[in-house]
Amino acid sequence: MSRIHNNKKQKLARKNLRNKMTKAEIILWSKLKGKQLGYKFRRQHGIGKYIVDFYCPELRLIIELDGYPHGFDTQIKKDEERQNFLESLGFIVRRYANNDIENNLNGILDDLIAATKSLNTTPSPSSSEEGNDSATF
Repeated sequence: MSRIHNNKKQKLARKNLRNKMTKAEIILWSKLKGKQLGYKFRRQHGIGKYIVDFYCPELRLIIELDGYPHGFDTQIKKDEERQNFLESLGFIVRRYANNDIENNLNGILDDLIAATKSLNTTPSPSSSEEGNDSATF
């Protein structure tokens, strides 16, 4: 069975991406590192043949930031294929535009906080018996 996380062949590429982060990645990373949202995030994490921008192992949550080239039709198709692959493995993918990180960081953080809460919600045995239909991810 092949290794799915952080393939050794990608090590140099992951390191280069960490050293050459975009402005939006730097801004978001400053809010994710050190468990500021209550969960450990990794940056430039390899999953399969892809290197995702940010990954929270505990929640299986991937955060992808899209910059200028992501608006082109060919890149949109590649992004869809990438997202479909990651979701087929059970990962949750949240995608944000770089300009949203730079211009609406609080809104993005509110969305991420809500996502982490919903992904961490598991019905307790007593709430299941009471008819609580909380979704579990």
